[in-house]
Parts: sequence; C-alpha cells; structure tokens
Amino acid sequence: MNRKAEFFSYVIPSVFAFALSGVYAIVDGFFIGNSIGDVGLAAINIAYPVTALLQALGTGIGMGGAVQYSIHRGKSQNGNPQDYFNTTILLLFSICLLTMVLLTLTIQPILSAFGARGELLSMGQEYLRIIVLGAVFQIFSTGFVPLIRNMGSSIVAMYAMIGGFLTNILFDYLLVWVFPYGLAGAAAATIIGQGVTMAVCVCYFIKVRTGFSLPDLSVVRTAAINILRIAISPFGLTFSPNIILILMNKFAMIYGGEDAVACYAAIAYITMIIVLLLQGVGDGCQPLISRYYGQKEFAEVRETKRLAYVTAGLIAIICMILLFAVRYDAAALFGASNTVQREVAGILPYFIAGFLFLAFVRVTTSGFYATEKNNFAYILVYAEPVMLFLFLLIVPRFWGITGIWACAPLSQIITAVIALAAKKMESRISACKL
Repeated sequence: MNRKAEFFSYVIPSVFAFALSGVYAIVDGFFIGNSIGDVGLAAINIAYPVTALLQALGTGIGMGGAVQYSIHRGKSQNGNPQDYFNTTILLLFSICLLTMVLLTLTIQPILSAFGARGELLSMGQEYLRIIVLGAVFQIFSTGFVPLIRNMGSSIVAMYAMIGGFLTNILFDYLLVWVFPYGLAGAAAATIIGQGVTMAVCVCYFIKVRTGFSLPDLSVVRTAAINILRIAISPFGLTFSPNIILILMNKFAMIYGGEDAVACYAAIAYITMIIVLLLQGVGDGCQPLISRYYGQKEFAEVRETKRLAYVTAGLIAIICMILLFAVRYDAAALFGASNTVQREVAGILPYFIAGFLFLAFVRVTTSGFYATEKNNFAYILVYAEPVMLFLFLLIVPRFWGITGIWACAPLSQIITAVIALAAKKMESRISACKL
C-alpha cells in the first residue's frame, strides 16, 4: 500500500466516525428542540458539557493508551504493547467509578455554575441524572474506539460508532417523540447508543483474542504514567470545545438571557460536526505518525503531517462555503423559533471565520501528542479556551452581545499563531538534536 492510500485508509474512517459522533451529539438537540422548543434546546445545551466530560475522559485515556500501544509496536522500542492495553482498561474502569460518585453528588451545583436557573435547572437535572448513571457506557465506548483504530482496525471502529449512532436515533424517536419522556428519554437514548458501541468493541476484542490480565504493579505504574502524560492532550482536545460552550453559555446568559443561550445552542450544534471532522483528520493520522515515530522514520512523519494539513484545510474550506450558504435555514433543523433562526443567520459567519485556523491547530496538536511532544500539545489544547475567556472579559463590555460572538474567531486566530510558533520551535529543537 502506497503512502497516500495508507493515509486515507486511516483518515477517511476516522473522519466519518467523528462526523457520526458529531451527528450523535446533535441528535438529542434535534428531537428535544422539535419536541419542546427553545427552552428544551437551551437546557440540553447547558447540560451537555457533563456528557462531553465523560466522553472526553474516555477518549483521553483511550487515546493515551492507543498512542503508547502504537509506539511500542515500533521496531526500535522496548516494552510490551499488551501492558499498555491492560493498563488502559484499568484506568478506564477506575475513572468510571470516580466520575459516577462525584457527579451524582454535584449535578445541581454544576448546572448552577453553568448559569442554569429555574426551568433550565430542573430540565438539566432531569437529563443528567440518566447520563451519569450510564457513565460506564460513555467512558468505555469512547475509550475503546481509539484502541481498536491503533490496532489497525479503523473500519471496525467506524462500524462500532455507526451502530451506536443508529441505535441513538431509534431510541430518541421512541423515547422523545413516540413516548414523551422528554429530556430523560433523550438521555436514555444516548446511553443505549453508547452501550451498543461498547458492545461492538468488546466483541472485536474477543474475536481477535486481545485478552486481559492484571499486570504487575510496577508495570501498571510506569504504563499509567506514560498513558496519562499523553491523555491530557486528547482529553483537552475533546473537551475544550465544551469549555468554550460553558463560557459562551455563561456570558450569553449574562448579556442576552435565555434567548441568547438558545441561539448559541443552535450554533454550537451546527458547528460541532465541523470541529469533529477536523479532529477526525488529526486522530486518523495519529496511528501512522506514532508508528513512524516509534520506528524513527521521521521523513514519513513529516509527509503524514503534510497530508493531514492539506486534508483538514480542504474540509474547512468546503464547510465554510456550505454553512454560509445555508445560514438562514440551519437553525430550523433544531425546531428553533423564527426569532432564533434570524439571529443565527446573522451570528453564524463569526464562527465560520475561524474554521481554517481551527484546522491548523487541530492537526498540529495531534502531531505533537502522537510524537510525545506533550508540553507543546498541552499549550495548544488549552490556549483557545484561555484566550476566549480573556476576550469574553473585555470585548462584550464595549460591544455587548455581538462582542461575545466575535470572541470565538479572535481566540482561534490567536491560538493558530501560538500553534505556528510552537511548530517552528519544535522543528528547531529537532534539528539541534540531529
């Protein structure tokens, strides 16, 4: 298989899987928005970051284990890849127990901190009680997928996500529209869908006889440290859009009230798929970058990154054109009122403006953690929410609610500049080592 064919054999299933996960995320919004209206859409948008936290924890640990698994399969690496698989399973199980206990005790204060009050607060609690009960399915399903992808079965990983996606749609239809269980029904549909993804992954592990055994404590300690060092980056990469969601919801509530939150909810759902498509490019090329890095084939690492930048850039440009063309009708998909639809049409171009910068940052960050350049990855992962927070503290004071929307592309532009500087610095350091 030539280089480009191998690249796209990894990236296309990954992009498709992440596109599905993006649609997966907006399915609840579609059914709730069309069933309950603006208030339901606002409630699920405020509650969603907790769901995203569970998925990000699974993705971070799963990706950390997957990267180490790939690197230790390289010709020049010592160590047993199976130790990293076993330790990843232990970490996923541990984080399941911890989050279920902590979140069960803190649902109300978390939602209040996000800006929910009154009806939004009660509806958000209704949604999250079910989500937290099913944390095991969320964490294990998102943790297993990158492991399967790095074992060379990206198609199976894609099928696992397709199965969960279709199941989620079916049960959203049944539990929200046919049987009016509202937000609790939407949450249950999400859990059932993630359970199907997890089941497909478990069947794959059984079929290929991956096996699981408890490693020695010293092995677990070393492997866990290596996994968690990397996990911080993909966790942040997955969750940072939701830190942004939390910040935007909070400031939208302050400057515009529930109508502004409902407006941003529609925009967040619309743009979420594009963000995940770009992450799909980065995560799709990661197994190849990690493998070449482990084998010290640095020319192949550079070429894989180049292909990733071109692919992500093209996806960003196509999405910018399409979203701008449908901006007047986009919010109608979620049952938004005519007022919200008009507001979204005027606001969406602010968010579209940042897609190319976001594409560059996503691929650069994935390249860093795939090659164990963890410090650079940490900086890029958390730069955007930090920049956004600083802009939100200043710009809306002079520009009101419009200033909140303008903060999104401003933070992405500054983060892209930081990414470019980090990339040049890493190249100079690598050249000095050679």
